[in-house]
Amino acid sequence: MRGTIGKLRQIIFGISLVPGLVMAEAVPVELRETDAGWQLLRDGEPYLIRGAGGSGSLERLAAAGANSVRLWGVEEAQEILDEAHELGMTVTVGIWLAHEQHGFDYRDSSQVDAQLQQARDAVLKFRDHPALLLWAIGNEMEGYESGDDPVIWAAVNDIAAMVKELDPNHPTMTVTAEAGGGRIDSVHRRSPAIDIHGINTYGGALTIAERVRKGGGTKPYVVTEFGPVGTWEMPKTDWGVPYEQTSTQKAEFYRQSYQEAIVESDGQALGSYAFLWGAKMEGTATWFGMTLADGAKLGALDVMTEIWSGEAPSDLSPTIEPLVLDGTSELRPGAVVESSTVVVDPEGKELVLKWVLRPESGDYLTGGEFRPFLPDIDGSVIEATGFRAVIRMPEEPGPYRLFAYAYDPAGNAAVANIPLLVTGQAR
Repeated sequence: MRGTIGKLRQIIFGISLVPGLVMAEAVPVELRETDAGWQLLRDGEPYLIRGAGGSGSLERLAAAGANSVRLWGVEEAQEILDEAHELGMTVTVGIWLAHEQHGFDYRDSSQVDAQLQQARDAVLKFRDHPALLLWAIGNEMEGYESGDDPVIWAAVNDIAAMVKELDPNHPTMTVTAEAGGGRIDSVHRRSPAIDIHGINTYGGALTIAERVRKGGGTKPYVVTEFGPVGTWEMPKTDWGVPYEQTSTQKAEFYRQSYQEAIVESDGQALGSYAFLWGAKMEGTATWFGMTLADGAKLGALDVMTEIWSGEAPSDLSPTIEPLVLDGTSELRPGAVVESSTVVVDPEGKELVLKWVLRPESGDYLTGGEFRPFLPDIDGSVIEATGFRAVIRMPEEPGPYRLFAYAYDPAGNAAVANIPLLVTGQAR
């Protein structure tokens, strides 16, 4: 009897006991333009994308109220599609297109043809998966200048046309780095096979709807990445290092970004993917990420849980104010500096404050490429009491960054940091 029930469950829900095999037909997804604007329909029902991109737990993401996850490539697509299907979620599957800054030549027909064939193979493999929502053809492949090279966009449109021919059940999208330069014209007028404009926007999220309208955009958009203000957008120290928002400031910026880019888009937006689901080293150890590397929940996840599910978590993350120094941020080798902050637990519970000094990465425009986490500098914290710490700077000149992590008893966290410079000539 138990085996019979299992087989029926596989047939009804499209779940196979064979790893990597989902026995089900594609769920059709289509675009519709109404008097109120654009709408995404999945199996005939309106579908607002409430998603995130990253490598964190899908089960935890679903529990937070999200309904979709974004992939940049197909390397782990089978596993993620299968798990998403079991959780009742969807997946925007990325077809990675090469960047010229990494050596790809869009004027080399052999390279372009090989890339198109790789895209064809991906579509044929995953087009019938019931968790598939959209095809995201490329991510910032247009580059970071004007982004209007007609040769690149011809290749993008050729792949999109191929995708539409092979898979009429799922719309095509391409993802650009913001919407400036020639990107709106390239996507909305010069790429007829692209259905949706995916836009990665951070500090610009507050004005993206207005800018797409004023730029003449006619297609719907998805905010494919949004979160804190980017490393390239923040004010810098005198030695050229960007300041970072606190986790509390970031949480509020997630809220404002979603409100302006999605809720108040006048029907242009089909939803969004918050960035980053999980944690990564990019700029700093904490710049992007709705959790810390140890999995601790930050305020950004509280905000997005409320947006996705309609209800804030019962145990919120602490709040933290920017770090304050007693003195200058430019110090001699071995100098001692004091720093303080103010942290509050919304439930009034006692907090633990951890101070850490690390080298500065000096690498802020990585294009999402992997970077290892930087090590803590042992012995740098010589005293920590209450909300204050005394730090001894290294003897080696160069840039550093002081972090303060606040944890509540449930493991929720807040974090702030400040750049410091040890002056003098490096040995």
